[in-house]
Amino acid sequence: MVSDAWALPRLVVAAPASGHGKTTVATGLLAALRRRGLTVSPHKVGPDYIDPGYHALAAGRPGRNLDPWLVGEDRIAPLLRHGATLPTPADVAVIEGVMGLHDGAVGRGGYASTAHVARLVDAPVLLVLDTTAQGRSAAALVLGMRAFDPGVRIGGVILNRVGSPRHERLLRDALAEVGVPVLGAVTRAAEVAAPARHLGLVPVAERAPESVAVVDALAALVEATVDLDAVLDLARTAPPLTVPGWDPADAVGGPAGGRRPVVAVAGGPAFTFSYAETTELLAAAGATVITVDPLRDPALPAGTRAVVVGGGFPEVHAEALAANSGLRADLADFDGPIVAECAGLLYLGETLEGVPMCGRLPHTARMTGRLTLGYRDAVAAADSPVHRVGEPVRGHEFHRTVTDPTHGERPAWHWDGTAHGFVTGRVHASYLHTHWAGRPQAARRLVEAASR
Repeated sequence: MVSDAWALPRLVVAAPASGHGKTTVATGLLAALRRRGLTVSPHKVGPDYIDPGYHALAAGRPGRNLDPWLVGEDRIAPLLRHGATLPTPADVAVIEGVMGLHDGAVGRGGYASTAHVARLVDAPVLLVLDTTAQGRSAAALVLGMRAFDPGVRIGGVILNRVGSPRHERLLRDALAEVGVPVLGAVTRAAEVAAPARHLGLVPVAERAPESVAVVDALAALVEATVDLDAVLDLARTAPPLTVPGWDPADAVGGPAGGRRPVVAVAGGPAFTFSYAETTELLAAAGATVITVDPLRDPALPAGTRAVVVGGGFPEVHAEALAANSGLRADLADFDGPIVAECAGLLYLGETLEGVPMCGRLPHTARMTGRLTLGYRDAVAAADSPVHRVGEPVRGHEFHRTVTDPTHGERPAWHWDGTAHGFVTGRVHASYLHTHWAGRPQAARRLVEAASR
């Protein structure tokens, strides 16, 4: 565990609301700074899996999430330090916010908001502002954002969707009146966008060549429109990090026994939703972690003793998943522990949109027009390979599908007075996404079950 003070330059890219251009600016900054020869550490506030994929492509190292709801306040700064240390110490960290600067868990004030995380890591905020149909009032908006929480320091603004040189001059003059520097201005014509679908951007793994082109274009855009020296100067105003870095070995208490059981973790284009800390915790608990691609790999890796199937877009790849009958049969017959979240839940069922899946769980699944989204306070409803009955766990839901039935005779969770998910034999499956850095004993429990 690293505990010396570290003067890590860092900043948070935030906005007054969703849709102002945070991802565009954050991804472009990561790529542009990397082009300068800097080692850049990418981070994302909240539970989102897709933006960190673009961050990772831009920075050349894993994009990591910082979510107080999922992992607790005390782990945020240590997780930042951990991510900024691996695989090599970073020169600067860029943290993309979530939603509006002060938007957090519903009914919890600003908890888990971008502002909350900015305070926890003691970093200045670079505010991205959509200036469409706005003039001098933009300064009033920034002034209000700054005054709303005096503990959050807005150190500069990036003007986005600027209409003309005259528009830019008006905005710069207005912001100068309230003492907030403008560090860049992006015109409407210069915008670069990544393709989107029903749950946000299309993941990087599904469109690798196009994703590289998008990131290159974002780097060029930021280089042409943003004062990178001023951005780095702002990042250097962050005080030294004094908290120790998070350590997966400490978190799980070391290897669980002398064996190194093989744990297969689903990956590839259909299962892109995972946190980097999951495999780190499994390895620290003593597992040999091997990635399996359900679209292409015909069987589970030799010697597999447990399987983790996380989130993603199986509905987009249903026909290809169905065509890989060998792996589906392996999972249907596998007698070791299986942990499945969201996409994994759908894949283990009987059918998805009428297309055959693994048949390991007694449900069918279909798309709906309704988005289910939000943080959850859950309680484990049964003993399983990852949780003990009665264990409280915080998670997140994000899907447009439903299963029939919604839960088994032994559900995985209870929240809001309702049963959710399935615990069937040694299978634990539900829609709930969890971050194991918040409950590291889940990794140890799974490796112990695999060892048995």
